[in-house]
Amino acid sequence: MLRYLNMRNLKKFSKKTCLLRIDLNIEPGASLDSYRLQAILPTIKLLLKNKVKVVILSHRGRPKGFDKKYSLKPFIQVFHKELGGKVNFLPDFDFPKIKNRIEESKPRSVFLLENLRFLPGEEKNDPGFAMQLSLLGDFYVNDAFAVSHRKNASVCAITKFLPSYAGLCLENEIKNLGTIINYSTHPFIVILGGAKLKEKILNLRGLINKADNVLLGSNAFNESGVPKSSKFVWPEDAKSSAGRRNRKSIWDIGPFTVGNYASVISGAKTIIWSGPPGFFEKKGFEKGTIGIWKAVLKSASRRKKTHIVIGGGETSASLKLLGKVRIPRNIFISTGGGAMLEYLSSKKLPGIESLK
Repeated sequence: MLRYLNMRNLKKFSKKTCLLRIDLNIEPGASLDSYRLQAILPTIKLLLKNKVKVVILSHRGRPKGFDKKYSLKPFIQVFHKELGGKVNFLPDFDFPKIKNRIEESKPRSVFLLENLRFLPGEEKNDPGFAMQLSLLGDFYVNDAFAVSHRKNASVCAITKFLPSYAGLCLENEIKNLGTIINYSTHPFIVILGGAKLKEKILNLRGLINKADNVLLGSNAFNESGVPKSSKFVWPEDAKSSAGRRNRKSIWDIGPFTVGNYASVISGAKTIIWSGPPGFFEKKGFEKGTIGIWKAVLKSASRRKKTHIVIGGGETSASLKLLGKVRIPRNIFISTGGGAMLEYLSSKKLPGIESLK
C-alpha cells in the first residue's frame, strides 16, 4: 500500500532530515510561474513547517559526466526567493562531508544537491549509489512524478534504505489521473503533439485503444514511420518554415485544422493532451497551439463534467501564450509528460511501485 506524507507521519521526523526527490528538468531561468516548480512547493513548505531539514535531489538533462551547462546551481536563487530563506548548494558528492554539514545545520535548513545524473549510478539505478545517498537523510519523499517512470537510483533503489513516502504533488497526480482511468466517458479524445510522436504512439497502445479519436500535431509530417490508424486525425493544412514543404520543415498546424480540431474537442467528454501541436517557441508558429488551448478552455467552461488532463513541460509552458487565464476546475495540469501517458495507459511506474 502506498504511503503518503501527512502531518501524522511527520511528527516522528521533526528535526530530522528528508531527502526530497523533485524534478528540475527545466530551464534554470524559468520563474516560479512554472507549473512544475509551483507544484512541489507545498511539500517543501509542509516539511519546513514541521522543523524538518530538507535535502533536495534532482536531475537536469542528459549530461555525460560533470557539465556546468546542466548544473542545478542557478535554481538556488529561485528557491531562495520563494522560500524566503537561504538555500545551501552542495556542489560535489563528497558524502561524508555533506553529511557532517547537514548534521551541523539548524532545523528547517534547505540544501540542494548537484545534478544526480553527473554520476553514472543514478540512471543505472545502482543500489550502492542509492545507499550513499540514503546516508544523508532519515526518510525519503518522492515528489517527482515526471520522472517516476524511470528506474533511477534516487527514484527506486533509494526506497530500499529509508522509510519512504509519496509527496503532496505525487499524491495529487495519482488521485487526479486515477479519476480519468476509472471514470472516463466518451467521446474520449487524445491530443498528441511535440517531438517523438512515433515513440509516444507505440508506447501508448493501451491509451489509444480507449480513445475515440487521436488528434495529431504538425510533427506527424516530420517524423517517418508514424503508424496509421482509423482513430488518427491528421492535420489537413499546416504552416511550413520553408518556402516549400519538405520533411522537418512543417512547424505548425493551419487554421482549417485548428477549426476541425476545435469541433472535435467541443464534443468530447474526456480529453487528454500531451505536446503542443506546433513549434510555438518560434514567432509565427504559435497560432495552432493558441487555438487548441482556447478550444480546450472553452470546452472545459461549457461542459463542467468534462474530464481534462494536460501534461508535458512544453504543453504547460505554452499556456503563457494566452497571458493570464483562469484554469477551470475540471482541468488538471500534470507535471509529467511521458510519466502521465504511461500511467494513463495503465502501465506500472517504477517510482510509484517502489513506494509500496
